[in-house]
Amino acid sequence: MAVPAAEWGSPAWWREAVVYQIYPRSFADANGDGIGDLAGITSRVPYLESLGIDAVWLSPFYPSALADGGYDVDDYRDVDPRIGTMADFDAMVAAFHAARIKVFVDIVPNHCSNRHPWFQAALAAAPGSPERDRFLFRRGLGDGRPPSDWRAVFGGSTWEPAGDDWFYFHLFAPEQPDWNWANDDVRADFLTTLRFWANHGVDGFRVDVAMALAKGFGADFPARLPTRAELEATPIGPDHLLYDRDDVDEIYAGWRQVFDEYDPPRVAVAELWAEPSPRKARYATPRSLGQAFYFDIVHAGFSARRVRRVVDEVLGWGRESGSASTWVLSNHDIVRPASRFGLPVVESDETFAGEDRDRRWLLSRGTTPPEDVEQGLRRARALSAFLAALPGSLYLYQGEELGLREVADLPDAARQDPTFFRSPGESVGRDGCRVPLPWTTGPSFGFGPGGTHLPQPDWFGEYAVAVQDVDPQSTLNLYRRALKLRHELQGAAELAWVDAPAEVLHIVRPGGWEAVINFAPTPVALPFTADQVVLATGEVTAGLLPGETTLWLLTTR
Repeated sequence: MAVPAAEWGSPAWWREAVVYQIYPRSFADANGDGIGDLAGITSRVPYLESLGIDAVWLSPFYPSALADGGYDVDDYRDVDPRIGTMADFDAMVAAFHAARIKVFVDIVPNHCSNRHPWFQAALAAAPGSPERDRFLFRRGLGDGRPPSDWRAVFGGSTWEPAGDDWFYFHLFAPEQPDWNWANDDVRADFLTTLRFWANHGVDGFRVDVAMALAKGFGADFPARLPTRAELEATPIGPDHLLYDRDDVDEIYAGWRQVFDEYDPPRVAVAELWAEPSPRKARYATPRSLGQAFYFDIVHAGFSARRVRRVVDEVLGWGRESGSASTWVLSNHDIVRPASRFGLPVVESDETFAGEDRDRRWLLSRGTTPPEDVEQGLRRARALSAFLAALPGSLYLYQGEELGLREVADLPDAARQDPTFFRSPGESVGRDGCRVPLPWTTGPSFGFGPGGTHLPQPDWFGEYAVAVQDVDPQSTLNLYRRALKLRHELQGAAELAWVDAPAEVLHIVRPGGWEAVINFAPTPVALPFTADQVVLATGEVTAGLLPGETTLWLLTTR
């Protein structure tokens, strides 16, 4: 059941929505060239409708050299010919809307591709020209030295030579020059892009690297750039030169005016990774983007204490901003939860050190530490079901509903992520969560007749949609039941905590809907009867909650 007809035109449809992220090149391939495409996505609309989602979010499908999986955009107002045409896009949107499923697209405003016509014009223009002012060019320090020793997110310097001792800034890869958001041409062109896609039926936007658009330096300011050590010592916020500056407020206020031109208003969600918690809510206000990703739950690990703390914080940010909270366990940038939760816990009293553990695990090609496959899936199912019971929006990543694990042992020759190439020995990148989906058994597991752009492991067949479809206890059918019940039970955005044992979290929602999760590996006795259980992620008997399991109870009938 997607967005009910009664809510389809409501400005608030997104507040309790379930949004499913599609990585287009790895979802479904209709033309057999090994790359997923828009026609392939359209062919799977019935599957997504049966899952019970309210919206899809498409990662970039724009023309691109794929230096960063499509996040290096050549043209913001077209479709990569390897993925389809604008006619294919319009047909896809129509199919989703016919199924009462809304459509989000990824907007990439921090940077473009080095093949973008405006950047090519900037390279050909003289220093100080209007063409160069659209980007962040700066003179070097002489003798080939860049303006600063800053390190890019994907490794290497943030500065790329442009000739004659001039450099351009790129926060990520050299193929991704950053825009200068102090430039009026840049601001106006992105408003045109937002209207273009809204006029093609797009209902919302996921805003990539939302906190980094405004930079605190141009050709002359400041006179001396801080060193890398000084920059890293500066708290992220209004005084930081790269992240979460106050200037972004004005940018997104302009976007909000465009969103509000439509009925219902177009919506947006900010990708926020690097900002300090006191400033998160401002991206989600009605004057700004309206909603923001709160990835804190990803860093909580499988811990009752940390998850409780994060839930309270995120709900608090929702109240502060007047927005809806967001819950997300996976996306195209992080190790899949079924693998993350199958690795030994690394923690202190307050922090979860899983990110470094995951990086080292990937460097070992998934061998050290060994992955506990059964425990990982059990924990992922339990925490996913608990998050689905919380008020707010739920964001899923393709394959999460299958319990897919990370493909950690991809051969180096097959890898595509720039992080792997720019950080040798430090990171293998994010390709392991981007491997094309398994739909059936057999060649390419039903992805398409021409193979896959990333190799699929033999064990993918165990997770195929066709296999799980006929298994009542499969992860796929668990998600289907949970999302159907969520639509039926969802009411007021309220939550109350119930006293519970130390490793158990127990919440009550309006209407007698309760959810309880046991983080401990051993069972816990609880006062409930069999007829009150409406969803369980594992086998249960009356009054006993197994370890690493979530139950939904309906105590008022």
